Amino acid sequence: MMETRELICINCPLGCSLTVTMENGTVKKVEGNTCPKGEAYGEKEVTNPTRIVTSSVRVEGGNLPVVSVKTASDIPKGMIAACAKALKSVCVKAPVHIGDVVLSDVCGTGVDMIATKNIEEN
Repeated sequence: MMETRELICINCPLGCSLTVTMENGTVKKVEGNTCPKGEAYGEKEVTNPTRIVTSSVRVEGGNLPVVSVKTASDIPKGMIAACAKALKSVCVKAPVHIGDVVLSDVCGTGVDMIATKNIEEN
């Protein structure tokens, strides 16, 4: 059975309107892209969508009560809720530096959650 999905590519500022045609769950063609990245994005988005997750975690003894964090790379889209839930119980001690791992292998994805801000001690 043929199926089409309409997407907006987010790989670059052009924001191309993509049409992805699939047959029995397999991508047959991607149209509307102006570069190869658009084709790769369209195929990945319909077969195995992933996202970078951003959030914050509590900081103990810091000049701010929380530190912003993000996944070091993209994780499966279906794991976002579990990732957010896992972060609720995380509390790190100050000082915290950009790039510090605040939660390793988040939810078994093989991806670390890292700090994106410096937090100094009180």
